[in-house]
Amino acid sequence: MTFLKSVWVAVVAASVSFSASAAFADEVLASRLGAILGQERDALSVVPDSRLSLLTSLPPADERGVQTQTGEIYNAEYLATQSVATGDTQWECLAEALYFEARGESVEGLFAVGEVILNRVDSSAYPGTLCGVINQGTGRRYACQFTYTCDGRAEVINEPRAWERVGKVARILIDGAPRVLTGGATHYHTKAVSPSWAQRFPRTASIGSHYFYRQPVRTASK
Repeated sequence: MTFLKSVWVAVVAASVSFSASAAFADEVLASRLGAILGQERDALSVVPDSRLSLLTSLPPADERGVQTQTGEIYNAEYLATQSVATGDTQWECLAEALYFEARGESVEGLFAVGEVILNRVDSSAYPGTLCGVINQGTGRRYACQFTYTCDGRAEVINEPRAWERVGKVARILIDGAPRVLTGGATHYHTKAVSPSWAQRFPRTASIGSHYFYRQPVRTASK
């Protein structure tokens, strides 16, 4: 019994010693990992937010091999064959936005602007309805998201043919047309201007007179 007891004591002592060694090794490993991660954090802290956003954002859709332009719905002849569109308040909001923001664009350009609005509706960073997205910030100086809602001019629709055209595009988009033109863009601007945010956002497409951009995850404002 004395021999067995001695063996048991030795085993227990060895186990305790092994546990202590393992714990010490874990502490050393954690300390070294912490030091390495700390160095990485310090290195990342000096990288400008704009650069970091570009590094952590997906490349434009066309660079990733994702199809960005497809389908007969972007053809003017196809659009002309569609019945005159009607809809509820949400349809009217989208049609008005397309009319005042892009009625001079090609069919493809109209769909591209519409994609941006619908992409915002799907984003948690923006209101969850078409009218909410389009009218966000309206009435507050420099806060409106779409120029025509705060340019001080009355929204008068005086081009019936253009209105019919944008109404059809709005109807097709609301009814579930695939959004494959802009690579998930949430912003756009005309090529005649260069807003400050365009320097920070990845550009995803160039269609007609507009450039399109995707809002980086780290950026919360336009």
